Amino acid sequence: MKPRSPVLVLVRHGETAWSRTGQHTGRTDIPLLEEGRHMATELRAPLRAWSFSAVWTSPLSRASETCALAGYGDVAEMRADLMEWDYGSFEGKTKSEIRAASPNWTIWTDGVPCGESARDVGARADRVISEARAVEGNVLLFAHGHLLRVLTARWLGLPPSEGRLFTLSTASISVLGFDSEGDQQVLQLWNDTTHLRG
Repeated sequence: MKPRSPVLVLVRHGETAWSRTGQHTGRTDIPLLEEGRHMATELRAPLRAWSFSAVWTSPLSRASETCALAGYGDVAEMRADLMEWDYGSFEGKTKSEIRAASPNWTIWTDGVPCGESARDVGARADRVISEARAVEGNVLLFAHGHLLRVLTARWLGLPPSEGRLFTLSTASISVLGFDSEGDQQVLQLWNDTTHLRG
């Protein structure tokens, strides 16, 4: 019987004040709320379902603290490529605030002034995927909503802009892996938050 192919386990950070209000949080280093810290701790049990050969986290504190509270702070390596989309001039703004001036705006096709485009974020995601594919075993990633959505699109062979098709809750777990033959990259689990319902 063929051994199970390795997977990428994706964890979005716990809740922050800006994730709660829907403000675009790129490079601003917003800390976790107390509820976000509790969410991060609740990740410990479900993540025990896997053993990991590598654990990588965004250096932004909302991700790295989630990583530490989930029990992986002592083994995690920082990866700048896992930082959230650079929202440039739209940092801290909500979608409705942006659309008040630009009614048809979407980050997926329009990008942001003085920040990154979907293609820019896709290039970072591609580097993470390439590095992860070279690891023998499972890889655990702690990062951010838009970045992980783009990374998922790229894993599936889709353009970075197709990250728009996926939604991602705070402190959720998702799994990218391979089909039963081990040669097709697939989505195995998406946006699981069942561990937060207890």
